[in-house]
Amino acid sequence: MKNINKVLFVIGATALMTSCKITLPVNATSNTVGNKVGTAKATVIIGLSFNQDASIKKAAKAGGITKISTVDMAYGNILGIIRTYETIVTGE
Repeated sequence: MKNINKVLFVIGATALMTSCKITLPVNATSNTVGNKVGTAKATVIIGLSFNQDASIKKAAKAGGITKISTVDMAYGNILGIIRTYETIVTGE
C-alpha cells in the first residue's frame, strides 16, 4: 500500500510540473482599452470536446463588451491529456 501511495505521489507531482499555460495576443483594434474583461473557455479531454464555445463573440457577451479593444488566447496543457483554450476579450 505504501508503494502505491508513492507512485500516486510521483504521478501527481509529475503532472503538476509538466502542465503549462501560455497566453498569446490575437488582435487589437483602435478602440480605447476599457475596464471590462470577458472570457470564454473550452476544455478538451483526450481529444474529446463536448460542443463548447470559446469564441470571441461569447467572451465579449460574457464581459458585457460592445466595443472590443484586444483579444488574447490562453492555451493550457496537462500531459497532453487535458487541453484548455480560453479567449480573453477587453473593451468597453
